[in-house]
Amino acid sequence: AALLLSRCLLKMVKETIVVPEEILTFCCNGLQGSTSPQRGREPGEREEAAGAMANPSPARNPTEVQMSQLVLPCHTNHRGELSTGQLLKWIDTAACLSAERHAGCPCVTASMDDIYFEHTISVGQVVNIKAKVNRAFNSSMEVGIQVSYEDLCSGKHHSICKAYATFVAQSPSGGKVKLKPLTPQTEEEKIEHSIAAERRRMRLVHKDTLKDLLTRSPRETELETRDGSVAVPAAKTRVESVELVLPPHANHQGNTFGGQIMAWMENVATIAASRLCHAHPTLRAIEMFHFRGPSQVGDRLVLKAIVNNSFKNSMEVGVCAEAYGQEMSVSRRHINSAFMTFVVLDQEGKPRNLPMVAPEPGDGERRYREASARKKIRLDRKYVVSCKQTEVPLSVPWDQSNKVYLSYNNVSALKMLVAKDNWALAREKEKVRMYTLEEDKFLSFRIEMSVHITASRAFSLLSDLRRRHEWDRHYASAELVQQVDDDDMIYHVVSQTLSSENKPQDFVILASRRKPCSKGDPYVVAFRSVTLPTHPASDNFTRGETICSGFCIWPESEEMSKVAYYNQATPGYLNYVTSNVAGLSSNFCATFEACEKFLLKNKEDLFTRLQDL
Repeated sequence: AALLLSRCLLKMVKETIVVPEEILTFCCNGLQGSTSPQRGREPGEREEAAGAMANPSPARNPTEVQMSQLVLPCHTNHRGELSTGQLLKWIDTAACLSAERHAGCPCVTASMDDIYFEHTISVGQVVNIKAKVNRAFNSSMEVGIQVSYEDLCSGKHHSICKAYATFVAQSPSGGKVKLKPLTPQTEEEKIEHSIAAERRRMRLVHKDTLKDLLTRSPRETELETRDGSVAVPAAKTRVESVELVLPPHANHQGNTFGGQIMAWMENVATIAASRLCHAHPTLRAIEMFHFRGPSQVGDRLVLKAIVNNSFKNSMEVGVCAEAYGQEMSVSRRHINSAFMTFVVLDQEGKPRNLPMVAPEPGDGERRYREASARKKIRLDRKYVVSCKQTEVPLSVPWDQSNKVYLSYNNVSALKMLVAKDNWALAREKEKVRMYTLEEDKFLSFRIEMSVHITASRAFSLLSDLRRRHEWDRHYASAELVQQVDDDDMIYHVVSQTLSSENKPQDFVILASRRKPCSKGDPYVVAFRSVTLPTHPASDNFTRGETICSGFCIWPESEEMSKVAYYNQATPGYLNYVTSNVAGLSSNFCATFEACEKFLLKNKEDLFTRLQDL
């Protein structure tokens, strides 16, 4: 019917108005979806025009969602700056839409990683949000969100924050939905897809990291002393507020938007922070948090906030959200807890000194100690995880508080190197292929070959540095210094290679192992240098460092595996590399051939040999 009506309208237009034939032809083709040549146009000309239109920019990720919001006075605080709560609502909305594009069904916010806000946004500026699914697991998926603002007058763009949210797909009945896998296309998508598994692992051990640090810290609460400062009782900062969940606050399933809950929590946290400093604070960071359960339309949300601890230039505010229905007798449901870091800026935009906090006895003292532990973990995480690869020092001090994040950085750095697209084949000798990758400050190598061994067995053999001297003539010995857990070990390695000082080199190396997270993932063994107080630099050795190296092993069949070794050369190593490329490639190939012989010799473990006997 629509097609018939359109033809009638076009006939009327042709009889009354002189319209170029091309426009009418285009309109008809657009409605019919026809690709056949039209009257008055040569077939070759038609194909040429179609070819010109078929050459746009590369296809966009189907899960990508872009949102642009003009900041109006109703979105801002008294200073004319965008409310962080409003920004959190926009972030959650964009991320949810991206998740639902991939899942094809309603999704709910499960957690949000740390968010660091770099700038404030003023009235009249535009907030640009881009969200897309990085990786889908069984029933949950990670969505990456990039937020920037645009000044319409100057045309300048500035980054605000980068966030990672986890969403869970739900069926109409409320059960979980198994998600289809996501196939990354671009180099950036491949990197995010690969590292998403490592970020997921870090989220799962986040609470254990805090508990471990608290058990190692003294139980007594030591109050900080500052000259001329009087401690403010934490009870004076306590805030409690209630909100009624209405239909505009919820999604199409009646569940409260996660961004709306975060906005309400930010509101009470700001009031608590203001009561401590008697000024208007600025939110700088939100700690990683998880939603413990949903709330629905009609629920009453009770929001509580209190200042847990005050440091020199920042303070941590703890916020709790609980829900209950119309029946007051029903126990409240714990929905979410979050920890927000505030600062107070002076006229020059620099953080002011803050008054101290006197915690309440009992739970207040516990929250006071936990806030100090969270600050240390937050700084470690920001220092190790949030830095670009070129900004992370070669050897980072190893500590119980940062062990999770150093392990994350170790594996993610190798996965980023693996996902690069512009590797160039430098040499091929029989089964061994050597590739190089030139970047701004680094020259990286990749050597790979197929070996007749199971991937799991090759993973077990190559992850034990104590056996590396059996096939790598550069290794003299490797001592296991610390077994951190089942997946992370620290070795003290002595090399046969002599330095310019005519001394053997030694290394303190963190070895991180990862089994495949899902089908298609490789086995990963990543190496990087760390610093241990128990193994300082010695006069007998020249301390060497490695920034990123390791193995990736892909199963090709039940008995065949592709083994690839990666090494990112440090700047101090480049002079030797550039002057000895031919000799180096030959050396690499010979070492890798020795590695193959080692794997084939030991491809059956002791248990299998005993079974055969």
